[in-house]
Amino acid sequence: MNTKFSFAAAVLVAGLAAAGCASKAEATRPIPAGAATAIFAGGCFWCVEYDFEKLDGVYEVESGYTGGHVPNPSYYQVGAGGTGHAEAVRVYYDPAKLSYAQLVDYFWRHIDPTAKDRQFCDAGSEYRSAIFWQDENQRKTAEASRDALLQSGRFPAIHTEIAPASSFYRAEEYHQDYYKKNPLRYAYYRNACGRDARVAQLWGSK
Repeated sequence: MNTKFSFAAAVLVAGLAAAGCASKAEATRPIPAGAATAIFAGGCFWCVEYDFEKLDGVYEVESGYTGGHVPNPSYYQVGAGGTGHAEAVRVYYDPAKLSYAQLVDYFWRHIDPTAKDRQFCDAGSEYRSAIFWQDENQRKTAEASRDALLQSGRFPAIHTEIAPASSFYRAEEYHQDYYKKNPLRYAYYRNACGRDARVAQLWGSK
C-alpha cells in the first residue's frame, strides 16, 4: 500500500488551498554559483529533504521526481505508478565544506538499503532508494561506497539503485519544505511511518 500517497491525498487539501496552485516555481533561496549538486531518492521526499537540510554545508534541498520516462509529472501521476519516477531530492551543497563521499555516507544512514521498491511504510517503485550520479566521479564514489557496505557484512543485500541522473522535475510548491509549512502533519506522518525507528534499528541511534 502506498501509505504516504494515501496520507497526502487525505491531508494535503488544506495545503493545496493555501498554495493556491501546484506551482513548479524555481527554488527561491539564493544558491551560490560555486554550489555542487547531488541527487538521491530515499522514499518520502519530505523526509529526505528534512534530513539533508540539517546538514552543515548544505545550501538548499528541493523535492522532485526523477528516474522515469514521463516529462513534467505531477505528484498524483507519480503516486499512481507507471511513470517510472521516484520521489527524490536535489541537494545543493558547498564542496568546500562537504564532499560527495560524505553526502553518500550520510544518505545511507538515513534510509533502509535492504528494502526493494519501498522505504519504510511506503511501497512502490516511486519510493525506491537510489543514488543518481551526474558524472564519473560520482558514479565511482557511489559504487565504491555501496561495495564497501556490502563487504562490511552489515547487510546481506543492498537494493539501492545506482543509476545515471536524468531530468529532475521540481515537485509542486506545497511539497517544498513541507516539514516547515506543515510541522504537525509532517511529524505525524514520519512517526506513523516508522522511519526513525527503522533507521535506528539498522544503523544505531547515533
